[in-house]
Amino acid sequence: MLDHVFLTVSDIDRSIAFYTAALKPLGITTRHDFDGKDGPPGHPDLKGFGANGRMFLWLKAGPADGRAAHVGFVASSTAEVDAVYAAAMAAGATDHGAPGVRLHYDPRYYAANVLDPDGYSLEFLYKSWQHVPA
Repeated sequence: MLDHVFLTVSDIDRSIAFYTAALKPLGITTRHDFDGKDGPPGHPDLKGFGANGRMFLWLKAGPADGRAAHVGFVASSTAEVDAVYAAAMAAGATDHGAPGVRLHYDPRYYAANVLDPDGYSLEFLYKSWQHVPA
């Protein structure tokens, strides 16, 4: 299981605004700024995003290469996939696959894909078989 991901972004303020708006429908609303001087020598400043007491997506300033990463975010329903896709598009994302079933993976795999302002591939997905009713 992954604990965290770093993405290098070309405009840190633009990316903070984008991810703050785009991830809100998923409940990813916690923000934390880590000052690099508090880490080991050479540690970058980081802008973190998380939920439920965990920070797992970190942005750092620098030259971005959108082809370098694809990040999938779990949604709790198809409606949540639709909502986060709409929020990401409103925040400036580029469409990379409208919400819908991804039959090439599984008929129960519902997802939406966008590119963030630096071209990173983001997927918002709901796999019904991974959600057990409470």
